[in-house]
Amino acid sequence: MLNRTRLAAAVLVSSSLLVSGCAPPVIVAGAAAGATVATDERTTGTVVEDQAIEIKAAHAINTDQTVGGQVHVSVTSYNNVVLLTGQAPNKALADKVVSLVQTVEKVVRIHNEITVGPLATFRERSHDTWITTRVKSALLGAKGFEATRVKVVTESGTVFLMGLIARDQATNIASTVQQVNGVKRVVKIFEYLD
Repeated sequence: MLNRTRLAAAVLVSSSLLVSGCAPPVIVAGAAAGATVATDERTTGTVVEDQAIEIKAAHAINTDQTVGGQVHVSVTSYNNVVLLTGQAPNKALADKVVSLVQTVEKVVRIHNEITVGPLATFRERSHDTWITTRVKSALLGAKGFEATRVKVVTESGTVFLMGLIARDQATNIASTVQQVNGVKRVVKIFEYLD
């Protein structure tokens, strides 16, 4: 019985880490590849490039002696556009993270949403994970677009939306997301097909 309890706890933690973007990038890359390529507007090569950007950027941040362990930053790449979210204790460390990510091959543009201040607690990150889950569920129920074409990232109640979509869909998607309980703000980082 104890082993089953430990196994269930490990599965729950692993699942929440995958959803929140805190899992090791190699795990995320392997799990995400098959699911996204079928309905994605990006080419298979771009999907792979995005995963490589996330892995390389996370590695650069985590192994840098001046930054590693002092910041909580998530790297999300969609169509070679990078979104940086999380916290750094001071502006110098936040700027250093951006400069590290700028050196990663294939990065076209960076949206820096790193806030300067105390690092988010596990509870705060878990709440953001829960909001992301609710947003994805709301998008699955919405009509007029394929929900898997939108990447959702939540940080401190702010929901960032990434994807390649039509302009009229962006308004509908943002409206749907804004109605989800717990969402404080919606930021569209879409690239438009029209």
